[in-house]
Amino acid sequence: MIVLDLSCEQGHRFEAWFASSDAFEQQQASGLVTCPHCGTHQVKRLPSAPYVQTSSHTRPAEPDPQAIASKLIEALRSAAKHSEDVGERFVEEARRIHYGEAEERAIRGQAKPSDMIELLEEGIPILPVPPDKDDLH
Repeated sequence: MIVLDLSCEQGHRFEAWFASSDAFEQQQASGLVTCPHCGTHQVKRLPSAPYVQTSSHTRPAEPDPQAIASKLIEALRSAAKHSEDVGERFVEEARRIHYGEAEERAIRGQAKPSDMIELLEEGIPILPVPPDKDDLH
């Protein structure tokens, strides 16, 4: 069995199942293929990707939330390592960059939770990054 993408002269797109491409051609020539939306027999086959059936129907593995979180933290730490450390001037510098008063660049530094909330409320995108164990020494 194959699934074909079809379209009628009115532009309605739909799918239909056939035993083979030849079966579609025969049924179309006999006027048996009609648009389910408007009933017209003026139907053409659209290009479609081939369907390849594999011998097994295994479900994809469920994503591991711990692994996803670990990869995300790793990516954030990597981005932080390639940014400019502005230290305690983080809040001020983030505002200056956001409002076009300083060159746009990736920065990192320290901020109190209340300052981070204010930055977010101003529409300034920031992300807290958990420190790496090597950064704690």
